[in-house]
Amino acid sequence: MAELIAPIAGNVWKILVAEGDKVELDDELIILEALKMETPIYCDEGGTVTAIKVKEGDAVNEGDVLVVID
Repeated sequence: MAELIAPIAGNVWKILVAEGDKVELDDELIILEALKMETPIYCDEGGTVTAIKVKEGDAVNEGDVLVVID
């Protein structure tokens, strides 16, 4: 199991995956918006998305869990 962690504080602008989706290393999963800049968040491990811990529009802090991959 792997947890995708927010590297910066910001708002969840777009979620590009759904629970049950198969993902590969370096797939773009979420886009965060901070200071009017979009920051894509990439998968660091392949597997299946088992949980999405945020929704579009949520504010997140650095270190928050965004997605769980098994």
